[in-house]
Amino acid sequence: MQRPTVMKNYVCLIVLAVIASAAANAGDIKIECSKDSVNITWTIPAEFIPHATRFFLGSCIPSDFAILPSGEAELYFKHKYMDCNSRRRPKGKRVIYQNELTYRPKTRAHPADFTYPFECNSHRDQNTWIPKFNRPGVGVAEGHGNLIFHMALLNEDLSAISKSNEVPLGSMMPIWAAVEQKSHQPMLLLIDECVAAATPELQPAGQYYPLVGNQGCLLASTWGNSKFLPRYHSSAMVLNLQTFKLAFTDELPQVYINCKLVAWDPEALSEERKACNYVKETGSWELLDDPSQSHLCSCCDSSCKYRHKRGADKSRGIAQNVVLGPLRFVNPSD
Repeated sequence: MQRPTVMKNYVCLIVLAVIASAAANAGDIKIECSKDSVNITWTIPAEFIPHATRFFLGSCIPSDFAILPSGEAELYFKHKYMDCNSRRRPKGKRVIYQNELTYRPKTRAHPADFTYPFECNSHRDQNTWIPKFNRPGVGVAEGHGNLIFHMALLNEDLSAISKSNEVPLGSMMPIWAAVEQKSHQPMLLLIDECVAAATPELQPAGQYYPLVGNQGCLLASTWGNSKFLPRYHSSAMVLNLQTFKLAFTDELPQVYINCKLVAWDPEALSEERKACNYVKETGSWELLDDPSQSHLCSCCDSSCKYRHKRGADKSRGIAQNVVLGPLRFVNPSD
């Protein structure tokens, strides 16, 4: 493991504590400390890629992600110290920030499978350093910042946006949804609802076909091969939808996919905020982001009623309606 970069006037002290075998399986970690933030590159083996959102810096998920030619992946954490619940301790002319990297394949109620504590030391600025309990911004910064939602049709190998809007009937149609977070607190993208319709705006008397409903249940996975694919990043999802014959396409060949996308607190999954696939082999629903919590999907066969809590949506998430189209579902024989 390479020694982290030591920047001018700042020192990065790495403290290793974990079983050697676990560290060997968790990949290579490079940490660069600066005055008020930390940049971390965590290289993980290929088998960990489907679980990339289970790697944390304190309370923060990766801010970016890249697949390497070797098949491995690099997770990037670029965060302000206090965004990720670092512990801050003044010591003489320095401030010590303590945090840890963890891999948590299960919920936070279970211990992490891998823990990597570290410290970053910076010079203490007597003119600007303020104790945490006197900072009015702490605790109210979450949920601020602009969010931009996207949806697009991908090509067959999921490597780029499709150059055509025609999709053969019966084939798989990968729909990419993402939220551009910019300076916002890292959030989890969820597809709350989706319907296929003949128009970009839903009409009261119009025909439409539910694809995702009951607040995150992929209804289309109960009758075809549609499924939410494993995430490559928390801020994006791929809905791999199997196309089917729609009654209105005989007269109006254009199809629009109308979806409600939600950027949500990754630590606040519930029956009202989730992403669930139906598993035909077991006849049950499975939670995409944490199968051990699949009980949150048990309401998919009935009704996942939204229990409104004052201020809950505003503080934990933002919703936006997005339309993809026009698309054309074509007969392969044509």
